[in-house]
Amino acid sequence: METMYWEDRCLKLLDQTQLPSKTVYLECTDYHDVMQSIKRLSVRGAPAIGASAAYGLVIGALSEEHLNQTTFIKKIEDIAREIASTRPTAVNLQWALERMLARVHSSHARDTAGIISDMLEEAHKIFNEDVEGNKQMGQHGLNLIPHGARILTHCNAGALATAGYGTALGVIRAAHEKGLDISVYADETRPLLQGARLTAWEMMQENIPVTIITDNMAGYLMYKGMVDIVIVGADRIAANGDVANKIGTYSVAVLAKQHNIPFYVAAPMSTIDFKLGSGSQIPIEEREWHEVTGLAGQAVAPEGVRVWNPAFDVTPSDLVTAIITDKGIARSPYAQGLAALK
Repeated sequence: METMYWEDRCLKLLDQTQLPSKTVYLECTDYHDVMQSIKRLSVRGAPAIGASAAYGLVIGALSEEHLNQTTFIKKIEDIAREIASTRPTAVNLQWALERMLARVHSSHARDTAGIISDMLEEAHKIFNEDVEGNKQMGQHGLNLIPHGARILTHCNAGALATAGYGTALGVIRAAHEKGLDISVYADETRPLLQGARLTAWEMMQENIPVTIITDNMAGYLMYKGMVDIVIVGADRIAANGDVANKIGTYSVAVLAKQHNIPFYVAAPMSTIDFKLGSGSQIPIEEREWHEVTGLAGQAVAPEGVRVWNPAFDVTPSDLVTAIITDKGIARSPYAQGLAALK
């Protein structure tokens, strides 16, 4: 199933808020539609956000095609800033928009229609490169997966979180395709249950054995010797290897360290922010209170209670066994290991 596709000046986005019960594609014909889809998590996962933002900028450009070229370019820059404001933690969002703007400024087209054609070509490249990069990541990660591995993953880092195939789940998918007889534990990932709703659904679509656990079961699962490897994705990785990922990742990493279980992170090179020296500099998005106090429209907490709802946390690099990228595997010291893959 496709996370997104471009058709007739329109971006079609799979509405992940309705999975697994319904399969609905949103039709984005205005860049504000794309922004809203990113904000409300209809599209989510750093690589998928980046690709959708690239197409969103094309949609914005289409609405300004009538302007003279100088005014047109200025307007495109303004739209890019708007789209960039939707989610602060996922670095692929800014990376994709900067790449699109670079294509605008380097275009030799003589009119706005030609610039838009170049932009669409670049958006398609971002999309296709992500799919291919994820497959390469899966092949690199195979070197870390033993036969029969029982793998714990947190949140959703599969095809749904990317242009296709997946990062952490891409490694798992590659291991399954090779016949390594793996199985997966997907923790539910509160408050929005991306593990229970999305990861479990993806694994079942691929006929990969999967078991859902609640978030607070991970430690006991490890204590019982039922986990061999942890693999997660990332929304931003600092130059020193600190990893921002879905809230709860840090807890899983601490538990893995305690139980001597390898903790791997899988992410494309576009997720590594070499401008940031450490994870303390990564902006952490905080989301609405109602995501915590309700579930599927049903209140689960007393009305008026105070809520703290950070969407991500930061896992220090000393808890990370290795970082799997589309360019290869980096190990500590990550400042050198990641830089060597650039």
